[in-house]
Amino acid sequence: MGSCKDQEEQQAKCVWIQGPILVGAGPSGLAVSACLSKHGIPSVILEKSDCIASLWQQRTYERLKLHLPKQFCELPLLGFPENFPKYPTKRQFVSYLESYASHFSIKPRFNQTVQSAEFDSGSGFWRVRTQDSKYFSRWLIVATGENAEPVIPEIVGMEKFHGPVVHTSGYKSGSDFRNHKVLVVGCGNSGMEVSLDLCRHNAIPYMVVRNTVHVLPREMFGFSTFAIAMALLKWLPLRLVDKILLLVANFTLGNTEQLGLRRPKTGPIELKNATGKTPVLDVGALSQIKSGKIKVMEGVKEITRNGGRFMDGQEKEFDSIILATGYKSNVPTWLKGCDFFTNDGMPKIPFPNGWKGENGLYTVGFTRRGLLGTASDADKIAKDIADQWRTKKECKNSYNSHIILLKKS
Repeated sequence: MGSCKDQEEQQAKCVWIQGPILVGAGPSGLAVSACLSKHGIPSVILEKSDCIASLWQQRTYERLKLHLPKQFCELPLLGFPENFPKYPTKRQFVSYLESYASHFSIKPRFNQTVQSAEFDSGSGFWRVRTQDSKYFSRWLIVATGENAEPVIPEIVGMEKFHGPVVHTSGYKSGSDFRNHKVLVVGCGNSGMEVSLDLCRHNAIPYMVVRNTVHVLPREMFGFSTFAIAMALLKWLPLRLVDKILLLVANFTLGNTEQLGLRRPKTGPIELKNATGKTPVLDVGALSQIKSGKIKVMEGVKEITRNGGRFMDGQEKEFDSIILATGYKSNVPTWLKGCDFFTNDGMPKIPFPNGWKGENGLYTVGFTRRGLLGTASDADKIAKDIADQWRTKKECKNSYNSHIILLKKS
C-alpha cells in the first residue's frame, strides 16, 4: 500500500492525506473545510482552476447580486460583514469567500484537475488522480456542486449562425452588445437578468421561453419573498404556502401568462424541492417585458445564418445569441466505480439524506437548496468524520498504552 506499482502511477507524485480530500474550492468545499477545522481535522481541497469560487469569479456577469438576503447565504461559523447590503453584489460575495478562506487558513491546491477518483477496497483508501499527482485518503468529499459545467443545448442550425454565440458563463456585460438584436435562449434567473442588463445597454433582447416558469417578486410588502416562505413553512403545509405566494405574486405582478410566461401547475416551492427548478425572483425584467423592451418568444425551431425560426412560425434576424441554459454536475466524468450518483450527477438519495455514501464518500452542494443546504450538509459531514477521527485516535492511544504496559511487564 506504500508505493505506486505500475509505470503510470510511478510517474505521478503520490500524496498521502491524513484527513479528507475535498474536490472543489467553491462555497461548498470551503464550508466543509472550515467545519472540519473546528473539530481539529486537517483536509486538502483539490481545485481545477487557479482561485477559490471560480464559478463566481470567472463565469458570472458583472451586475450579478445574490437573489436571497445575506442571512440565507452565509457559510457556517462566519457571517457576512455587518456593513454589507441586504443583497450583496458579486464582488462583495467573492470578498466574503476570500475572507472566509483566510480566516480558517484554507489553502486549496490549485490547478489540480481531478481526472478520476475511485475507492480501493483492498487498502480501504480513496485514490484520487490529477494531471500530475495521485492522492490517497480514507475520506472523499465531492464538493463540485450542481453547477460545475455549462449546459449547451443542441439547436438545429446553430453552427450556421454568422454572429457570436456565448453561454452566460462567458457573458460579462451588456456593453459588449450595445445596439445588437440579441436572442437570449432561456428564461430563468440568468436569462431574465441578462435580458434586463442588455436593455440597460441599449441592446434589444428577444428572450426564448421554452417551458413554463414561476415568476415571483423578490420582495413582498417590504420583506424577502424567500424569508416569508421560510417563515410560513414552519406553520403551514407546503402547498398552502405555495398558494399564498402565487396569490400575492398575481396581485403584485399581474397575470404573467398574458406576457407569454406560463406558470407550471406545480407550485414554486414544491417544484423547486422536486426538480431543483428555481422560481425567477424578479428584479426589474418583468416591467421591461410589459413595456415591450424585452420581447418574449416561443421555442426556437431552427437557427439560420442570420437569425432564427420559431415554433409559432415567426422568423427574426439577430446579431448575437446568448445561451442562458444553466449548468450541470460533472461528477459522472471523474467519479468511478460508484453508483451513489445518477447519470445526471446528482445523489440518488434525496435531501436531507444525500450527504453520505459508502466507504467514506460524502457530498456537499447537491441539495437543490442553495447555500442553506450547503451549510447544513457541511456541519453533518464534519461531525460524522470527527466521530470516526476520535474513535481512530482513541484506538491508537489504547493500542500504544497496551504496548507500554507489555514492555513494563
